[in-house]
Amino acid sequence: MITISNLHKSFGHTEVLRGVDIDIKKGEIIVIIGSSGTGKSTLLRCVNFLECPEQGEISINEVKVNAEKHTKADILALRRKTGFVFQNYALFSHLTARQNIAEGLITVREWKKNDALKYAQKILDDIGLGDKGDSYPAALSGGQQQRVGIGRAMAFEPELLLFDEPTSALDPEWVGEVLSLMKKLAKQHQTMLVVTHEMQFAREVADRVIYMANGKIVEQGTPDQIFKDPTNPQLIKFLNQVGIQ
Repeated sequence: MITISNLHKSFGHTEVLRGVDIDIKKGEIIVIIGSSGTGKSTLLRCVNFLECPEQGEISINEVKVNAEKHTKADILALRRKTGFVFQNYALFSHLTARQNIAEGLITVREWKKNDALKYAQKILDDIGLGDKGDSYPAALSGGQQQRVGIGRAMAFEPELLLFDEPTSALDPEWVGEVLSLMKKLAKQHQTMLVVTHEMQFAREVADRVIYMANGKIVEQGTPDQIFKDPTNPQLIKFLNQVGIQ
């Protein structure tokens, strides 16, 4: 069980998260939707302490990190339970696709280099990029770079995969291949927390959809409940704006 409890985060005088609570079951896919600036990406970054919340607690099974009293060791233990997929790929430009995936295993998990590279190649095979192991990011399409980014997160076999708008930086022709990989992971029962503007993906893949506004969870439910029978006026307005209602 993964628990996010009473999470608060501010930037200066702007309160971005206002007491967010989420329980996530193993294998559950939760998609977070909402307008820009509502705290969705900040929430994801706080879950593995890329941003440090001022209040709240993150719990992933036996690992618990309190925002107000934690150590570097606590955060490292939490990050070992998670994988983060960024909007802009965040690949090392001087490393090949294979090396990008292997790097964390070598530096964080202290794997032998050859073992890490072999495992990275296996992941590339699994995500359909087996022939791109020696390619540098500049030689890959945006969709391929993002798939390598997902592969890098997968390498740690995380208990929770965090996706921060993984298709937002992609040209339209590359969106499908990234979403297809995410659907494949969903079928493998990978636990995922996904921030996205891809409403069709949310409808098809999510076990639960969360709508956020003004730093809070305003409504949540199954895709049918959220998209076909919304009750909150803010959610109804948002769905009208994105052409759902």
